[in-house]
Parts: sequence; structure tokens; C-alpha cells
Amino acid sequence: MGVGLLKWDPFNAFKNVYSTCLLIFSVVIVMGLIGTSQTGLSSQTSSAVAYIVCWAALIWLTSVEGTQGSFVGLAPINPEIYKDSHPISYMCNKVTTMGDNLDRYLMGRQFMVCCIVFIINMSAGPAGDVELWGLPEGVKSAFFGVGLAMIFFTAMIGQLNSQVNASVCMLDYCNNYFSVFTMWVAMAIEFTGLLHASYLIAMLVNKLAGAESNSKEEPPTGGAAVFYWLRCLVSLAILSFCGVVTVNALFTGQTTIWEGIPPILSFIIFLILMSIVGMLEGMQIAFFAC
Repeated sequence: MGVGLLKWDPFNAFKNVYSTCLLIFSVVIVMGLIGTSQTGLSSQTSSAVAYIVCWAALIWLTSVEGTQGSFVGLAPINPEIYKDSHPISYMCNKVTTMGDNLDRYLMGRQFMVCCIVFIINMSAGPAGDVELWGLPEGVKSAFFGVGLAMIFFTAMIGQLNSQVNASVCMLDYCNNYFSVFTMWVAMAIEFTGLLHASYLIAMLVNKLAGAESNSKEEPPTGGAAVFYWLRCLVSLAILSFCGVVTVNALFTGQTTIWEGIPPILSFIIFLILMSIVGMLEGMQIAFFAC
């Protein structure tokens, strides 16, 4: 017997219970690290500042993740249908369904996710070797060294629940001004051109696959074209620089990968993980859109 996604047969009940226990334990020890000033931000400022930054970023992450499911899922639906019942959702989706704005939002949103997760990790992640309440070495290694505490804390509170709720309550989830704010921040980030190299990569992939452009807008002309390609070049320069720095760090042993792994293997692992992340992000959008 189940309600929505919750199925309370013995096996699923066990999974729900032990997952909840892991989350509670992770939240408690992460808050404990902040309270004892053993995270990056709390050790440099104060525990109070780290608590505020951590939870503010986590709450914003829920909006960033949830609005993605709402906007992508609602894209094929005529916004006029829910204009009166969900006026703020209507306001958002009138913007995102205009031309290629949904792609622009998704690009800015992805950058926001990376930045917010970085801020959460900076404010709540362990700073070096930590000691907390006499926890055994195995527990500290798994939850702090490997990072399970931060993974459970960030993913289950800030990401997964929002995506699930937004996928089944698309109109209700984005029917608030926090979603409007999140949408415009994402659009503003895309407008800066920092991420425009992604368009070049998308064009290359389309070309190699023999596919045509699926843009809903005519190619830019005149000043708009100059501005667009200038942003693409600046973004490509930034991406190239970041790539050189990252590869250099991998081959000079200046990353946080496990000790003893050869540089070439580190590089291969990096490429594999980047490919997996790209595939998962693409699949996520495809599943929301279906």
C-alpha cells in the first residue's frame, strides 16, 4: 500500500527508515562540526555565520533544483491554461517558454548549483582532520574523509526532495516569488556569457551527430551577433584556462584525489566522471521533459 512515491511494504519501509536515520545522523554531525568551528567558514569567521550561510544556501538550492523540474515539465503546456489559478507560475513560464529562454535558464541554473554547493561545502564541510564527540576512526573516515555526511546532507535536503516534489507538483512548486527571483538570477548569469562555450560544444555535437539546430530563434544578426560571438570567445578562453589549470593540477599531484593514484589514472578518472555527470544531467532534463 502506498501514497504517491511512498510504498510501505517491508522492504521499502526499511529503506525509508535507514535513509532517514543516515540523514539525521549526517545533519547532526555536520551541525556539530560547524558548532565546534571545524569547517572552512566557521574556523575563519564564527559558527553563527557558518550556520546562516549554510542553511541560506541550502534553502536556495531547493528552489534552484525544484524550479528546473517545474519549468522543464511545464514547457509543452500552454501557460494560458493556468493563468488564473497559478498566476506566478504563469509569470515564470511565459518567460521560460519564450524562444530559447528555457535553455538560457538551464545554463544559468547549472552554474548556480555548482556555486551554491561550493558555498555549502565551504561553510559545512570538514576543514582537514577533525575530532567530534569521540567518533570512531571508521565513522570519521566514511562520513568526513569520503564525504558521505556532506553528500547526504546536501543531496537529500537541498536537491532530491525538491526534484521529486517539483516533478509531481509542477505548478504549485514554482507559484511563488522565490522561484521568480531564482529564474531571473539564472537568466542573468547566462546573459553574462561566462557559459557561452557550452553553446559552441552543443553546436559541435550537433554537427558530429548530423543533427540540425533545434533553436526556436533566428540566428542573431548585426550587433546582436557580434555580442553573442564575443561572449562565446570570452567563455571559450575562460574554459580553456580552467582546463589547463585542472589538467596541470592532476598531473602535478595538486588535487584531493586519493594518494598513490598515478597522474595519468587521475586524468582518466576525471574524464570518466565528467562524462558521467554530463550524461546524468542530460538524462535528468530528458526525463523531466517526457
